[in-house]
Amino acid sequence: MKTQAGDPGAFAHFDLNRVDSPSFVIDAAVIRRNLQILSDVGEQSGAKILSAMKAFSMWELAPLIEEHLDGVCTSGLWEARLAFDKYDGEIATYSPAFKADELPEIAAVSDHIIFNNPGQISTHAATIRGLRDAGEQFDVGLRINPLHSESEVDKYDPCQPHSRLGVPIDQVADAHIDAIDGLHFHTLCEQGFEPLLRTWDAIIPYIEPWLDDLKWLNFGGGHHITRADYERDELIEFIAAVREETGCEVFLEPGEAVALDAGILVGELLDVFDNGMPVGVTDVSATCHMPDVIEAPYRPAMLAEARDGTAVRLGGPSCLAGDIIGDYCLPGPPQPGLRFAFLDQAHYSMVKTNTFNGVPLPSIWLWDSETDELNCIKRFDWTVFRDRLS
Repeated sequence: MKTQAGDPGAFAHFDLNRVDSPSFVIDAAVIRRNLQILSDVGEQSGAKILSAMKAFSMWELAPLIEEHLDGVCTSGLWEARLAFDKYDGEIATYSPAFKADELPEIAAVSDHIIFNNPGQISTHAATIRGLRDAGEQFDVGLRINPLHSESEVDKYDPCQPHSRLGVPIDQVADAHIDAIDGLHFHTLCEQGFEPLLRTWDAIIPYIEPWLDDLKWLNFGGGHHITRADYERDELIEFIAAVREETGCEVFLEPGEAVALDAGILVGELLDVFDNGMPVGVTDVSATCHMPDVIEAPYRPAMLAEARDGTAVRLGGPSCLAGDIIGDYCLPGPPQPGLRFAFLDQAHYSMVKTNTFNGVPLPSIWLWDSETDELNCIKRFDWTVFRDRLS
């Protein structure tokens, strides 16, 4: 299991008892820092930067995001609705497959509709024509599979064998290009600049003959642009060169980069007992609150974890045997009531929470480490669980 890195930043000085447990706490100052970095990259390179809502959908911060970025990208009707309702700027919507009865509303709220393969475009061709004839204005894009893998985790690799994401680039033909305005690819996950450059080198021999017929190129997400060691100067130079050489507008869709190191998940130790090693039950659940701990898998970094001591195996309150977070040397005595926090939980964890087994959802708090202002944005009561089913 990979251990996640995490920068505690100002959270090192945050009193965990100021908020509910469990709860997500988002530092607005870090969001501002990340957005400023992304804005600078966009301004200096000429790229348009869209925030990926699949990674971070905290629309309380929509005014801050739209102040710095060009818009958002969405993954279907419900995200597109939220984007149109809460965000300004451009909206690009991609889905592995669109339902026919949802496409008119998606077209009404989106600037770009990106299809997964030429067959999808053909299937919906009459609808696309009808919507445009009726006055809807949107570009049509096509997602390509570059057939070039850079992902470190096979299950998260869009270019894995038999992938459902994008048309294999060696299957794209001139007739497919005639039906679109731009190409989209998304192959990276928490990666630096060099994997993007290698991916581009794999793509360009295929698409070079079509560049005069394309308005834009969308490089998708997975770019860890706001990480301290990311090669931002190289990225800026590269994008500027691509725009100059191709004549195409360039889009980037960072998700994690928007909220990197911006949030913690606060929990509380409920019980500790011995079963060959100390075992702790917490009100934080891997299954319900951090599912990537099990799916990826990875070990989330703990705020102020002790460097030595007796490790405690932490798990959640659900009845699932696999609801195990990991083994930790806790920052205080391992006894009921101890507060702790996992680092870098603003992205993906928040959007993937669920109420399996009736486990309560964490509340959401917004903190500004520069002013120390703290506000509870949302608390969830049991009706969220009740109303999911009937």
